[in-house]
Amino acid sequence: MALKHFSIEYRFGKAIRRRRRELDLSQEELAEKSGLHRNYISGIENGERNPSLKNIAKLVAGLEISVSDLFVNYGIEVKSESEISS
Repeated sequence: MALKHFSIEYRFGKAIRRRRRELDLSQEELAEKSGLHRNYISGIENGERNPSLKNIAKLVAGLEISVSDLFVNYGIEVKSESEISS
């Protein structure tokens, strides 16, 4: 089983994308609201980037959500890799 889909970067990126789409924002609009570059947003959403805490704070501000709500309500938490492999 490919574990990439269970990496924190992948799950975080999917949560960011889901919330962005709920708000009907383009990547460009989220980039403008959060003060980040659109290419950086794309990399996060694709699980290719591991954003710093400062950039996570900028993202959630742009997405009008708290960090805790993003983690709890958008499926970032997952079973441990040992539970997935069994």
